[in-house]
Amino acid sequence: AVSAAGGRLGAAGAGAEGERAPREGRILALCSGPGGIPKFPLERAEVQELGIVGDKHRFRLHGGRDRALCLLSIEEVRSLERDGVPVAGPGTFGENVLTEGLDFRRLAPGDRLALGDPESPVLIELHDVREPCRTLCSLDKRFPDLMLGRSGFVARVLRPGLLVPGQPIRWLGPPARSESGA
Repeated sequence: AVSAAGGRLGAAGAGAEGERAPREGRILALCSGPGGIPKFPLERAEVQELGIVGDKHRFRLHGGRDRALCLLSIEEVRSLERDGVPVAGPGTFGENVLTEGLDFRRLAPGDRLALGDPESPVLIELHDVREPCRTLCSLDKRFPDLMLGRSGFVARVLRPGLLVPGQPIRWLGPPARSESGA
């Protein structure tokens, strides 16, 4: 099976947890902005139910509870750079959280991640694959199509808190059946 992000899943669809997704990564950058792109790196970020405090969105369909955070991996950014897309730094693509180490091709909507301090992490749930919008055309005329399959995820915040670059990210898997209403 193939995940919505284009990655391979284990043989039984979602696959065994150990086969499906990496366990750890780290926060490379946290970004916020007045709306649109780019967003700008922060030294620290307070994350609430609607995302990073102070982060704004230009369009009604951006943001909200289910799209509170936009996550992108440095591995995806490097792939876009190899295709000739200019990258000015963290936040270029409008991401709030730039990660390193998690294989986004193996993540799926519904997966939960713990970000930050292991004793009191910010908990998020991947809501959907990020749908690249036309705003990105200002970076490269091949967008949004060029970004398909490597656009990251949007996520809802389950437990707010404070984040700083360099902190760990841990994959927790999908919610337990009792939590998801199944």
